[in-house]
Amino acid sequence: MVRIVGVDPGLANLGLGAIEASGNDVRLLESQLVRTRSRDPDGARLAQLYDALLEAVMRCEADALVVEGQFFHRQRDAATKVGQALGVVHLAAHRAGLAVHSYGPLQVKQALVGTGRADKAQVAFMVRALLGMSRAPGSHHESDALALALTHWSAHRVGERAASRGGPRS
Repeated sequence: MVRIVGVDPGLANLGLGAIEASGNDVRLLESQLVRTRSRDPDGARLAQLYDALLEAVMRCEADALVVEGQFFHRQRDAATKVGQALGVVHLAAHRAGLAVHSYGPLQVKQALVGTGRADKAQVAFMVRALLGMSRAPGSHHESDALALALTHWSAHRVGERAASRGGPRS
């Protein structure tokens, strides 16, 4: 059994999604949106993100932490804020004794939908379907975080299958 926490990092909105998986069975542990107020000092906002993330990791007894690996922002301010939140993710993971795994948007779309050209609605639909949720997560940040966790689970399963048959086939 493995417990995976996915994180969609952002300073204003940070999505968290946790799953538990064993073999081909996967279930939702929790998802949440952590919002910070723009009028608060950046240090206070980052502390709020750190506290919420570390609490979730500890509460879920996470085995892995996953983030989106590629950020393409044309606005320097937005890239800086995402970078700050990503730093908090790495700090929380370090404090919890976890490695941080990352997957690019194309990898997530490919793993969940089967094509790198999928849109957010298709990814959200697959998150909901794979986790047997009666409705979509509360925000696209939560959906993205759960999609990252599911992608890591998928990659983990592929690795297990390859190892059980003596490595990848040529």
